[in-house]
Amino acid sequence: MGKLFLEYLNDPKVYICASCNAHLACFDDLISKSFQGRLGRAFLFRQVVNIESGPVQEKMLLTGRHRIADVHCSTCKAYLGWRYEQAFEQEQKYKEGKVILEKTSINKETSWD
Repeated sequence: MGKLFLEYLNDPKVYICASCNAHLACFDDLISKSFQGRLGRAFLFRQVVNIESGPVQEKMLLTGRHRIADVHCSTCKAYLGWRYEQAFEQEQKYKEGKVILEKTSINKETSWD
């Protein structure tokens, strides 16, 4: 097993893993706070770092059928949410390649509004 290299986001507003504080996403990559995750409220991000994806599965979600892969923190392996790999309905295609992070799994690095 090799050494783990984490990406550090040089931004004043960073979301971090609630379990180990690894950097995950910049505020500027936040698309929406209006999503429902498995654990409650969730956020949709354009880009997320320091994550590992599980196997792709086909699921029926609130917004229709999707192919998704669970994502975990690459440092502590905590469950964070999922990545949309494919949306079967045209109006949901904008989610492809985007990542849902569960609100309970992330924190803000510092207190910012």
